[in-house]
Amino acid sequence: MSNTSLALALAGFSFMFTVIWGGPLLRILRHFKIGKLIRMEGPDSHALKMGTPTMGGILFILPVTVLTLLLNAATLLGYEVVGRSILLPLLVLLVYAFLGAIDDWEGIRGPRRGLGMRARTKFLLQLVLAIVVAYGLKYVLDAPELYWPGSEDEIPLGNMYIPIAIFLIVGMSNAVNLTDGLDGLAGLISATAFATYGLIALMQGYTFLGRFCFTLVGALFGFLWFNVHPAQLFMGDMGSLALGATLAVVALMTGQWLLLPVIAIIPVSEALAVILQVGYFKITKGKRLFKMAPLHHHFELLGWSETQVVQRFWLVGLMAAMLGVALAVA
Repeated sequence: MSNTSLALALAGFSFMFTVIWGGPLLRILRHFKIGKLIRMEGPDSHALKMGTPTMGGILFILPVTVLTLLLNAATLLGYEVVGRSILLPLLVLLVYAFLGAIDDWEGIRGPRRGLGMRARTKFLLQLVLAIVVAYGLKYVLDAPELYWPGSEDEIPLGNMYIPIAIFLIVGMSNAVNLTDGLDGLAGLISATAFATYGLIALMQGYTFLGRFCFTLVGALFGFLWFNVHPAQLFMGDMGSLALGATLAVVALMTGQWLLLPVIAIIPVSEALAVILQVGYFKITKGKRLFKMAPLHHHFELLGWSETQVVQRFWLVGLMAAMLGVALAVA
């Protein structure tokens, strides 16, 4: 079986795994009343989502973890299905998911009910984790530091690699978190980005990384089975923080991280909109650049339906992903 065929087969298997156990997970979340609390400053239409089960990131994280570990165990029998190199992105997925789970739980049952973990505390923990991961990428995996799009020659970055990697991991973790505000949006955008980097990894010969990406894509499609409008559950910070950080790590492992703002154009735009909104608000002492940030809420308030925003954002993300692949192989 070719590398591409096996990667697609893993995507299909993880999709089935995720869909099959989605029903039992929903019953568990509803039984323990792990429901989303909607902040009132959002669009009024979102009030209907109050109580929808959250922390649904476990729905796609568990299948990816089980499949990856099983495939690694297969190497003990002499089958090279998955290499140890993908244990780092898997670990990042799990650790940031744990951080997101704490944040979700704080918002549901903790003292900061409806708000979650304090932003400074969450950012500090993200930063510490990113520092460890950045050193792991450089000194343990010896990941390529930078490939200029279209070039096969690695560009050494020296001491600059560590702060760049930290910035990308923390930045993308928060960017995907900000994108997770509409039914299906973060899942669709993330699946598209991982499929793109999975394809790039396969073309570069990083077969194990490509297989990991497509395993995650399949699981995300399984999650979207329950998350498309009207959503039966939300991924929560447990899913969004993990997806963003893992996407950055995958991009760094391919050395094609310069293409991340293109391939992940929607999360990057969502994060930039928030930064611009806050900065403009402070400079003008109360005026707003957008009707509401993150960006998807701005378009909702312009009159787009939730489904229109998700579909149009995904179309933009898909076209940007195709451009990213073209630049990578140019």
